[in-house]
Amino acid sequence: MSKISNEIKNEQEKIGFFIKKLREEQNITQGELAKHLKTTQSVVARIESGRQNITVEQLAKISHILKRQVVSIAETIDFKIEGGRKLSGEIETNTSKNGAINMMVAALVNKGKTIIHGIPQIEEVYRYKELLESLGVKIRFFDKDSIEIIPPKKLAFSKMNKVVAEKIRSFTFVGAFIHYGNKFSLPHSGGCKMGERTVASHKYALEYLGVDIQTKSNRYDISYKKLHPAKTIPLYESSDTGAITALIAAACIKGKTVIKFAPPNYQVQDVCFLLEKMGIKIEGIGTTTLTVHGVENVNKDIEHYNSEDPIESMFFISAAIVTKSKLEIKRCPIDFIELELEKLKRMGQKLSISKEYLSKNNKTRLVDIVVSPSKLTAPYDKIHTQPFPGINNDNLPFFVPIACLAEGQTLIHDWTWENRAIYFTELNRLGADIKLLDPHRVLINGGRKLRGAQIVSPPALRPTAIILIAMLGAEGTSMLRNVYSIKRGYADIAERLNKIGANIKVIEGV
Repeated sequence: MSKISNEIKNEQEKIGFFIKKLREEQNITQGELAKHLKTTQSVVARIESGRQNITVEQLAKISHILKRQVVSIAETIDFKIEGGRKLSGEIETNTSKNGAINMMVAALVNKGKTIIHGIPQIEEVYRYKELLESLGVKIRFFDKDSIEIIPPKKLAFSKMNKVVAEKIRSFTFVGAFIHYGNKFSLPHSGGCKMGERTVASHKYALEYLGVDIQTKSNRYDISYKKLHPAKTIPLYESSDTGAITALIAAACIKGKTVIKFAPPNYQVQDVCFLLEKMGIKIEGIGTTTLTVHGVENVNKDIEHYNSEDPIESMFFISAAIVTKSKLEIKRCPIDFIELELEKLKRMGQKLSISKEYLSKNNKTRLVDIVVSPSKLTAPYDKIHTQPFPGINNDNLPFFVPIACLAEGQTLIHDWTWENRAIYFTELNRLGADIKLLDPHRVLINGGRKLRGAQIVSPPALRPTAIILIAMLGAEGTSMLRNVYSIKRGYADIAERLNKIGANIKVIEGV
């Protein structure tokens, strides 16, 4: 067999193995996949063993069935949106991306089996899974959105998938990794490209526990001689992920560690609830001071539920407002969007909020919210973020398309990221009137009618999400190009929006 033939065979085997892995994760049998493909089970078996040639059309169809791109057939996936349509009915808030990825890291505290329900199958979660698997962690999905995590005795740092690590916030793993080795390296963090992503809060917190972190040109070198609890860790900034790193690190260091200035945001509380399931006592959950009573070894089988995503609730609230629709958004975590709702109420938005009930974790308070068409006016003062309990960093962008409709001028101050506000001006392509005042502030002249246009997605999740929302409210046809950014954080978003009245066509080049 020629060298070229061998290369083709090897590629077929890799693709076949990947298809088999995805199929098993989705709990789909070979027979069921064959039925979807309108072929026989023996053909599927040959595909998975690398003994069957696959057409481009078959690869596209398999990718659709298994909800993952099997190979990069095209550079982008685009959304074609017919705007100006009313949304109606009800939609349920999914569990949170940020809670999921942080609890996947926190699961390494437990040497036993950790099962977490409500892990959304989205690109960000897949990347975290791939990184952990490259280190030897056993992870599998079952029952659609449940995940089982079993760490090895030692992590294979030398086998780390650095390509994946460079795409995600890899530094958030340090708090867990220090319990598997006293010397390792991590590439600089990735994620949304909205400016400089500082790790100072993580770095300084870990120093209080005895960890030394050296910053190199393309990596961080992490080492320590001996870990110890800290009488007080004053977080350098009120960072959600910084607090989580400190929590996870302190959880396996015997003794009492006090973390101050920790934002009691939803993902921080989610990690606390999971650590409590492991038997780690944490005082002050829901406040800015957390006292962690660390233990040296956790080895038990536990089961836990992820909480609902306040950012997704806000996405659908914004979508309903911009499309001037009556829509019920169910299972909204009220504690984490209450201030956002108050701002909307003062702008004239009509909202109906149900009685509270508990999430499946028996901790998070939920409500159902009905949004009705309303005439909005710009707020008297600016809209800006603050560490929780202020307006959530990830929720601030959703006010941008809303402000485009409100009569008057709205000043939005995004002080956290120096490069995110510039993406807000992309809505000008749809007919908005947004002026960039500086890297952090935009002035929006409202009352404008939006119209369809073609926009390439920014390399950031929430700015892409608000462009999609604005396109839903814009008259005519819009094209949102290269939607990987939004697929990082929202599962099946086009399909879900279509079920409540949107008209979005997913275009995959083949």
